[in-house]
Amino acid sequence: MIIPSIIAAILPMLIYLFFLWKFDKNEPEPIKFVLYHFIYGATAAVILGLIGSLVLSIPLNSLFSEEITTRLKVIMIAPIVEELAKASLLFKTISNKNIDNLTDGLIYGGAIGLGFGMTENFLYFIAFGDTLQTLIPLVLMRTLFSAVMHTISTATVGGVMSLSKYSSKNKYIIAATTGILIAIFIHFVWNFSVSYSNTFFMGIVFMILIIAIFIITFYFSLKYENKIIKKELVNEIPSLLLLHLTSAKRFQKGWFLNPFQNRFIELTTKLAFRKHEVEISEGNNELYIKEIEFLRDEISELIEKHNYSRAE
Repeated sequence: MIIPSIIAAILPMLIYLFFLWKFDKNEPEPIKFVLYHFIYGATAAVILGLIGSLVLSIPLNSLFSEEITTRLKVIMIAPIVEELAKASLLFKTISNKNIDNLTDGLIYGGAIGLGFGMTENFLYFIAFGDTLQTLIPLVLMRTLFSAVMHTISTATVGGVMSLSKYSSKNKYIIAATTGILIAIFIHFVWNFSVSYSNTFFMGIVFMILIIAIFIITFYFSLKYENKIIKKELVNEIPSLLLLHLTSAKRFQKGWFLNPFQNRFIELTTKLAFRKHEVEISEGNNELYIKEIEFLRDEISELIEKHNYSRAE
């Protein structure tokens, strides 16, 4: 069942990843950077998780029976080592300018989780889906819940880290630690609940609740971003252009000079977020101030071209 297992592991996660990427309507992330996080989750994070699990299992093997050790590895060790392994990349990439708000953190953290879930699903499908009858329910359970758990837990870490990115070092460390603890808790509750038949249904209910919270958080994150754009650009661009820029139809052609509309959206959105970042930053923001001036110049040139075309 190798080919069906490969397809069942890869295809749903790529579909999830596509929708996760497309949900960011205000400032779509570079797809290469999103894929980089996805691939890291599918490879390096899995390897780190396996190594961590093996190391921490050594003392358990000498203290408990094989059955108890297996339970402890699933319920206690896996949530800790896997969430740390998945979050490891975020500690490096959080300083990247592509990650500048809650939505970005959710997307990049979620991409890592999807990659991790894809590889883990494949390993489970190969190990336990030896027939079509056993593979189908396994695919459904792990695609709808287990992989989504990995996505949401790491997205939580990314979201919390991105929110505290411009805070002081101590606040950032506290926030990042809190995000990881929340991710471990989500992972622990899911693994514990599905390990016992009498708590299995509770696990399903728990995951449905967590998924709902994630979707709501994502929605309000996008709404908050829109408020930032309106606030920061009110004195930067004409009110009519700002109205189009913050509407649900911002990507429909016709309200700006066609060859430059997408570029105008990109520059103005980036300007709004850079101004907001300078306002909330507790550290050195000299580079962002220089970028803001550059963005203003670029936007002014585009507006001049737009006005000239309309005047003809």
